[in-house]
Amino acid sequence: MTRFIAGVITGMLLLAGTLTGVAWSADKVIQTQKVKEVVIALKGEAAQWKQGKNSFVLEFTSAKDQQPVDAGKVSLSTSMTMTGMAPMIAGATVTPDKAPGRYLGTIEFQDGGTRQVTVRWEGPAGSGSTKFSVPVR
Repeated sequence: MTRFIAGVITGMLLLAGTLTGVAWSADKVIQTQKVKEVVIALKGEAAQWKQGKNSFVLEFTSAKDQQPVDAGKVSLSTSMTMTGMAPMIAGATVTPDKAPGRYLGTIEFQDGGTRQVTVRWEGPAGSGSTKFSVPVR
């Protein structure tokens, strides 16, 4: 009986976390880039991306005072070049979070390899873009 109750409680907690969108904590930095006066941090459940579906967070902060920056419309895309083949391109779904300067995203990879990531934004804090490499394992 005790196992049953513990199982029910655990299931309810997992369901509550999934329904509220807090299935994991994106606190591990995958990559950080400074562009002009804005710092963009790509964070994930793990400090790297993996094959399959990945959830991530993009955080935009001021380089001067580390305060959140409203980046407006944000997009993230990746590409990977392979000899003799067309580049493999993947786009992410990115939506604003409730907190200013924070954006939630998902992206899926069919295989491993180093991806060239492009982040673009256009909003109240201006517009810009940055590129960096992220391994997918």
